[in-house]
Amino acid sequence: MTPKKLFTLFAKSEAITWTLLITALVIRAFGDPIPHIVTVAGSIHGAVFLGYAVTAVLVGMNQRFGFGKLLLAVFLAIIPFATIPFERSLERQAALEGPWRTERGSDLRDASFIDTVFRWFIARPLVLLVILVVLIPGIFAFLLFLGPPTEWFD
Repeated sequence: MTPKKLFTLFAKSEAITWTLLITALVIRAFGDPIPHIVTVAGSIHGAVFLGYAVTAVLVGMNQRFGFGKLLLAVFLAIIPFATIPFERSLERQAALEGPWRTERGSDLRDASFIDTVFRWFIARPLVLLVILVVLIPGIFAFLLFLGPPTEWFD
């Protein structure tokens, strides 16, 4: 899967899960006929949000986004549906074009430690997938342990 296809998949999935979560919140506001609907929708959205964040970082590093653009890509997932216009903007800029950078190129940045580690993982997608399958649920479990975001600063 190309960086463009992966990023587009997660950007659209993020928007779809926002729709699911907002719909669940509206249903709850009108009497909550379905127990735990917000918990289920919120959990699905949370998992896709974390997947989008990881994908945005991986694709952003691969495509050489600047730090600001990389941060913006992750931050926009917090705003409902903002990942879609951002993805389209990247598409217009051709910022998602190209393959995964699995080999060192002539760019001086390719010699950095972070870039070397990045290329190693991208060249071994199964290792990366296994780590992410452990890491993302671990982060998700930690966030569930913290409780709803509305209670984090009480």
